[in-house]
Amino acid sequence: MTTHTVPTVAPRTASAARSQTEPRAIPAQKEIVTTATGRYALAVTRFATGFIFLWAFLDKTFGLGFSTPLDRAWINGGTPAQGFLNSPGVTGPLAPWFQGMATPLADWLFMAGMLGIGLAVMLGVGLRISAVAGAVMMLLMYLAEWPFAANAGSTNPLVDYHIVYALALIVVAVLAAGDTWGLGGWWKSLPIVQRFRWLV
Repeated sequence: MTTHTVPTVAPRTASAARSQTEPRAIPAQKEIVTTATGRYALAVTRFATGFIFLWAFLDKTFGLGFSTPLDRAWINGGTPAQGFLNSPGVTGPLAPWFQGMATPLADWLFMAGMLGIGLAVMLGVGLRISAVAGAVMMLLMYLAEWPFAANAGSTNPLVDYHIVYALALIVVAVLAAGDTWGLGGWWKSLPIVQRFRWLV
């Protein structure tokens, strides 16, 4: 009589079972950028990029006189987004579409975006959302100025400051730059961020 042996399957270990049920930990910046010098350089880049957006908000709100005079400040009835969308700076085939967006709601969305992106990036929290929102805003402004035509405001039709700012936001977010000299580590430890990774 022939006996058959049934192969045994090793039981799953507790760690293997956990790895299938628990989400992967959000990586810390030290796991992505392995040198302190690189992390410090990214932190400085983060501060500089965030301040670009925060400064634009402050200048347009209070009319600090750099790009916005006091009489055209938002607090004095100025229209930061409408003023740009209805200006001669908006050119090209998409100009009618952009001019159709010139409403008071556009002013509020634009200013809220500048403030939110600026604060989030400087604090090092919500960098993924900030990168997406900021990159979309920069792309829209890039297309509104239509750099592809002769005598356009930009001296480079493909890569101007809008594109560089968008790329800086993406790099800061992808490399978790909020962990160094920012609140990124604390932010990533919050239960809501652990659950909804897009908030990182």
